[in-house]
Amino acid sequence: MAEEVRGPDTTALDEVVAFTSELIRIDTTNRGGGDCRERPAAEYVAERLAAAGIEPTLLERTPGRANVVARIPGTDPSADALLVHGHLDVVPADPAEWTVHPFSGEVRDGVVWGRGAVDMKNMDAMVLAVVRGWARQGVRPRRDIVLAYTADEEASAEDGSGFLADRHADLFEGCTEGISESGAFSFHPEPGTTLYPIGAGERGTAWLKLTAHGRAGHGSKVNTANAVTRLAEAIARIGAHTWPVRLTATVRAALTELASVYGIDTDPRAPDFDVDLFLDKLGPAAALVEPTVRNSTNPTMLDAGYKVNVIPGQAVAYVDGRTLPGTDEEFAATMDLLTGPHVEWEFHHREAALEAPVDSPTFARLRAAVERFDPDGRVLPFTMSGGTDAKQFSRLGITGYGFSPLRLPPGLDYGALFHGVDERVPVDALHFGVRVLDHYLRSA
Repeated sequence: MAEEVRGPDTTALDEVVAFTSELIRIDTTNRGGGDCRERPAAEYVAERLAAAGIEPTLLERTPGRANVVARIPGTDPSADALLVHGHLDVVPADPAEWTVHPFSGEVRDGVVWGRGAVDMKNMDAMVLAVVRGWARQGVRPRRDIVLAYTADEEASAEDGSGFLADRHADLFEGCTEGISESGAFSFHPEPGTTLYPIGAGERGTAWLKLTAHGRAGHGSKVNTANAVTRLAEAIARIGAHTWPVRLTATVRAALTELASVYGIDTDPRAPDFDVDLFLDKLGPAAALVEPTVRNSTNPTMLDAGYKVNVIPGQAVAYVDGRTLPGTDEEFAATMDLLTGPHVEWEFHHREAALEAPVDSPTFARLRAAVERFDPDGRVLPFTMSGGTDAKQFSRLGITGYGFSPLRLPPGLDYGALFHGVDERVPVDALHFGVRVLDHYLRSA
């Protein structure tokens, strides 16, 4: 009991800053072509776990694409285990666009700068600082905690969580729940209001490849079977399509919480509930739920032709599709209509949507951990518009929550920092995260 009151020591607060900065300096850029090398970052983590008496295991599907897994035994052998996971790879960053070099890890004016500062080397560092602090203090959690630092989350996860779930499921024995990125960050929609959305769902991933076929020919001739034209028409229809509203249990719970925060007399469960009208009343807070009340399809890449005066016989495009639970048949039927008779479509990458219960003891503990350190903040569940490694670990029966706590100052747009320019995290936010994680993980 004494350790719970004491919380993290000053060394843990110092280490989280150093670890975040030093991990950022290890360039683990994942461009999706298989050339990323997470091993140096994995070795960095493994060395610091081993120094704290926690035995790490390094695992690779592809040379250089390393993952780290370790288990911390709990005091209650009958309790289910908890998975805490974070990825080591990051998306590309162009130094010419940044205020500081994206892989400098510079700490300036109380802020750590660099690619991965919020996605998600900060969480990697917070977890590392917490468990090393436990080793110094002699703390053991109630339940076994399995740590997983993964490769390849920013692409297919084939070398990361997918590989671990498929080939090393034994390392996650007993795990029923997990926490990871994209949740419990502070959001300030207006002065005096602080919201903490905790991830309790993810839209499914439905990346698509579209292929249009036509008649090849000279660019100067009339061609009514032009593959590029056919593809462009399909892409235009897809980009302009408005998907129907489909509210999941998690989204309805978020809307109910927001109605309470703003004193709006409405019931999101009512048959005549108008979500678009309700979102208009929320102002900036609508951004937390607006991307997740519908499926979505956004064209992202085009590939056609090889010479300006040659009409190609084939044209290809890619679409980033995201789906809500229970909409798979509707999604496929709609894509058949939007692409038309001359364009074929197929899944380039597919992952199912996730939902975690928000009326569970786990969510209540996550809420309580945040409110302990910011009692004026309002916690609400939300569905992530994108996806995380939780999708891969769900194949092992692990229910995932987005919980990487940060208390950010008003004006610092957490969402814009993800994959954005000048990604950064305040030192105070890292300290807040360490305190919240320490409190939650000790008794989870």
